[in-house]
Amino acid sequence: MTDRQRADARRNHERILAVAEREVAAHGAQASLEQIARVAGVGSATVRRHFPTRQALLEAVLGHRIELLCERARELTGAPDGREALLTWLDELVTYCVTAKGLATALAHDGDPVGENSCATVISEAAGPLLRRAVAEGAVTPDVTAVELVSLIVGIAMVTEHHRDPAASAGRLFAVAVAGIGPARAT
Repeated sequence: MTDRQRADARRNHERILAVAEREVAAHGAQASLEQIARVAGVGSATVRRHFPTRQALLEAVLGHRIELLCERARELTGAPDGREALLTWLDELVTYCVTAKGLATALAHDGDPVGENSCATVISEAAGPLLRRAVAEGAVTPDVTAVELVSLIVGIAMVTEHHRDPAASAGRLFAVAVAGIGPARAT
C-alpha cells in the first residue's frame, strides 16, 4: 500500500467515524450504515472494510464516552465508602446509557464480546475494582459479577428508552435493583 493509499484510507476512516458519530447521536444504534456511507462519500464496502460489524462501528463511535466512564471508575476507587462508590458509578453508567444513544446496545453482548477491547469488556473491567471493594466491605453479595451489573444497567436502559421520561424511569428501576443487590444500610 502506498503512502497515498494509506492517507486516503485514514481520511476515509476519519470521515466515516465523524459521520457515524452524528448518525448514532441522531438515530442510536440502528443508524443506517448505508446512510453513513452516503454522507461520508464512500461506498458501503469501504464502511465495512473499516468497521466490519455494526458493533465495531458503535464501539469506535462510543469509545470516548467509554473512556470517561473508565476514568470515573478509577477516580471512585479511592472513595471512603465502597458501596457508595460502586452505586455512584453504576448510576452514572445508567445516565450515560440513557442519554447516549447506542451506548446500551454497544454494551449488550451474549457473553462473547466482539474483540478483546469491546465496550462491554472494558466497562466490566472498570467496574471490577469497585465491585471487589464493595464485596470486601460486605456491601454487595459475593456472587454478583461486574458483567451481571453491566448487563443489569444495559437492560434498564434498553427497557426504558421509549418511556416518556427515560431518565426518570431508568433511575427508578436502578433504585429498585439496588435495593436487591446488597444489605440496606442505616443512615
